[in-house]
Amino acid sequence: MSFDMESSYIAKKYEDEIYRKWEKSSAFKAVIDRKKKSFTVAMPPPNATGVLHLGHAVMLAIEDIMIRHARMQGRSALWIPGTDHAAIATQSVVERNLEEKGIKNPRETLGREKLLKEIRGFAENSKDVIRNQIRKMGASCDWSREKYTLDDDLNLAVNTLFERMFKDGLIYRGGRIVNWDPKMQTTVADDEVEYVEEKAKFYYFQYGPVVIGTARPETKLLDKVIVVNPKDKRYKHMVGKEFEFEWIEGKIKTKVIADPCVDMSLGTGAMTITPAHSLVDFELAQKYKLDSPQIIDFDGKIRKEVSKNFGGMTIEEARGKIVETLRNKGLVKKIDENYVHNLAVSYRGKGIIEPQVMKQWFVDVNKKVISWKGKKLSIKEVLQDTVKSGMIKIVPKKFEKIYFHWIDNLRDWCISRQIWWGHQIPVWYKVNKKQYDEFNKRGGSTSTLLNILNVDGEVRYGTSSPKGQYWLRDPDTLDTWFSAALWTFSTLGWPKKTEDLKYFHPTAILETGYDILFFWVARMILATTYALRSDKVPEAKCIPFKTVYLHGLIRDRHGKKMSKSNPETCIDPLDMIDKYSADALRLSLVIGSTPGNDMRLYEEKIAGYRNFINKIWNASRFALINVESKDFKEEFSAAKIKNTADKWILTGLGRLIKSVEKDFENHRYSDAGMKIYDFLWSQYCDWYLEISKGADKNPDVLIYVLQNLLKLLHPFVPFVTEKIWEFFGKENLLIGQSFPQENKKFNFAKEYKNFELIKEIILQLRSAKSEARVEPGKKIDVIIYAGKHLKNITKNANVISRLARLSSLKVDKHGEKITQAKSIFVGDIEIYIPLKNLLNPDKEKKSLNEEINSKRKFIHSLEQKLKNQSFLKNAPKEVVNQQKERLKLELTNLKRLSNRLKYLV
Repeated sequence: MSFDMESSYIAKKYEDEIYRKWEKSSAFKAVIDRKKKSFTVAMPPPNATGVLHLGHAVMLAIEDIMIRHARMQGRSALWIPGTDHAAIATQSVVERNLEEKGIKNPRETLGREKLLKEIRGFAENSKDVIRNQIRKMGASCDWSREKYTLDDDLNLAVNTLFERMFKDGLIYRGGRIVNWDPKMQTTVADDEVEYVEEKAKFYYFQYGPVVIGTARPETKLLDKVIVVNPKDKRYKHMVGKEFEFEWIEGKIKTKVIADPCVDMSLGTGAMTITPAHSLVDFELAQKYKLDSPQIIDFDGKIRKEVSKNFGGMTIEEARGKIVETLRNKGLVKKIDENYVHNLAVSYRGKGIIEPQVMKQWFVDVNKKVISWKGKKLSIKEVLQDTVKSGMIKIVPKKFEKIYFHWIDNLRDWCISRQIWWGHQIPVWYKVNKKQYDEFNKRGGSTSTLLNILNVDGEVRYGTSSPKGQYWLRDPDTLDTWFSAALWTFSTLGWPKKTEDLKYFHPTAILETGYDILFFWVARMILATTYALRSDKVPEAKCIPFKTVYLHGLIRDRHGKKMSKSNPETCIDPLDMIDKYSADALRLSLVIGSTPGNDMRLYEEKIAGYRNFINKIWNASRFALINVESKDFKEEFSAAKIKNTADKWILTGLGRLIKSVEKDFENHRYSDAGMKIYDFLWSQYCDWYLEISKGADKNPDVLIYVLQNLLKLLHPFVPFVTEKIWEFFGKENLLIGQSFPQENKKFNFAKEYKNFELIKEIILQLRSAKSEARVEPGKKIDVIIYAGKHLKNITKNANVISRLARLSSLKVDKHGEKITQAKSIFVGDIEIYIPLKNLLNPDKEKKSLNEEINSKRKFIHSLEQKLKNQSFLKNAPKEVVNQQKERLKLELTNLKRLSNRLKYLV
């Protein structure tokens, strides 16, 4: 066949063009078709910060495999793309950029509207970059349905959910201890806090009648309560008493209370509490109705109102001064210079967390208001039930235990953030004129100002400002994860009851990194179950997804986390696409990875898969060059099958298809990809293509198997397979073809086994030639005593001769022992290679003696095992029989080797 297929695959030349063809053909678009099952994946929206990293790349590769496979199965496959406004992350990037341009305090200098305009411009430019990067990965998502978490319709969905939860008492505004980030000037959710190990000083102070220990002396300015364990005999006589003594800024009075939370073995077993700056202390204060005075302000400084000597100082400055003061008073008992503890920081801004008591907006996770399976359950209980009952499956299963641990310890979720970029909280407060004017005078920046002004009047919620004067809208925005939690159903039209929502929801699977199991996955279940049950949707349709597939992190060759600060180990996916192709990168991210486990990636691995892409191209080129166009226009049938090799490759293909389909069903994408890889390389290329170079060529089978392999490969390597498909002259693109199904008519078990034997004979002959250092191109004579395999070997003698490079092949059932020959045994088949000066008799004799000695040792070990009464008694009967059969075979082979040595002169 004459056609214009280049000698090598040039990815740069084809990839963008192929992607445009897919988009132009509407191949990515999903439509409602009641005759088909739906398969929906909501793409985890990358942050609108403009950089595609390996975490995105692995997500895109795996999800595209899922969606292409489902599409080829005939399902209405919808993959919804989009981007996340990424509140804190995006605002911090823009503020940093503005500061680098000379604007010292962007919020204060620009004000809300001007800063938001800067952020919107940045986000829009970043979205264009992200879109291009997603296309570069070959992602077949439905761009006509692209969403952005700040779109107007998604904002309506967010406000609607907030309103409903507020009405049901699930959202409330209350004073509680929260994680405050002085650097970003915002609250941080519990699961957005990370802990960094730090070496610091640990101080022991004489505090009246007891010695206390602390790493934070600055928080002890207003401590006036000592807490001990009620079982601690050392302090039992003090409980309930008050003491007056000298402290940091003069004499203070303190009382002693007892509570079981105190660990008697920790430090001195006595502690003081700082309720405004410690969760444990805050809960104790609530329990015993104690005051919670704020010592550290929202900028991370000592409040001037609480200290005349240290007010206005930073935490670090005040700490040193306070210790110096206590030392001068003789109250420092000891300092541990090597104290190691975990420092809480914001995982985004890396600011040190300062617990603060503030009025914030929270989601109540314990209030029983959700109608669920005939009961009223809390959010926490519903989150537990969806996974426990099997409605949602987590892959791998080991993460279910981690999920339940997190849910069991779930506290009310603080959803308000003191930043401007995001969904502004849809709540208005009725204030007086003085508060209204003061709020606007100070810029109306965050709810911190509401706390300062003590705004606590009438509250209205909704999507528009209430009528009348002096209404202040809450300036805070909602936690990014609150809006992201609505992603699967808000993108399908909710709160409207759309046909898309009915048909495409719940989504089939959520594929994401295990590191955001709690950030996002749990919150999606929370929002979806509540929102859709409030619409009276049946429970089975109220889950966001049926399966959660968690991929691991990508690490460097040494198992370390990749970091931009180390360019030698940090891999840019776009650079790799440019250098090796999108297909090679996709394979390197999928093959070798297993759910929930980290994987190592390095450039050589990607380069290796580029070689496989070239192998696909070259194999296809060979096949297409050696056939006529008519060979692949006719429908394939059993009548076109000619020989044992045809039946072998067709049977292998059928087994491959069946195995791959099972792997897809069980989310074993790496296994599926590896099996296809091995079959194409080891079976199709190394064997069937070689057979096709001779008289045994069968163009019909050659093309039929290739086309099916391209279909199997397409979800993994879509670009190269689509390009090759063009050369078949088909009207329809490969992306729209059906995924292969096992054809049981092409299952030839006997012939498959027969040809596996032929392969083994060829391999043994090649190995013998190699061991004897016979020149690769030199042909040799071979004699085979085939026994019961005579018909099979005679039938495939031409294949053996050509692939093993034989000058002559004599096949008999049995025969005389041959002297001056190398002997090989394949089961009960005897193979002789006459030496004819090709081999060294002395070397061959030595080799045979070594093989005989090795065989005798193995036979001895088998005999000893079969004399062992414990083995005979405890081993399964079939195992004992297998060992007996093995001994019988080895004894026969030893006899043959001994005879061969006797005849070797």
